[in-house]
Amino acid sequence: MLDQKQNPTICDWRFLEVWADTTASPPYILMLLNNNSGLWHVVDPVEGYRIWFSSESYEEAKLWLLEDEYECVRGRLVNEDPNDG
Repeated sequence: MLDQKQNPTICDWRFLEVWADTTASPPYILMLLNNNSGLWHVVDPVEGYRIWFSSESYEEAKLWLLEDEYECVRGRLVNEDPNDG
């Protein structure tokens, strides 16, 4: 588990979105966090919450995710691959 001593930049988060690359199987998940300083960070929970991208604006962080074909997760995503059992 990550603690504030390891990365206080993301431990003081106040807003979170989950984003998924649905072109991968299984989908790869990233998190978009907004911290108390107003910064936005795209972090990878699989890689110890490594920060992949930082921005001062939500729009810039969202565009970064969209350019890499990530989709914001809202509710349940269904894999529509007909070859998937």
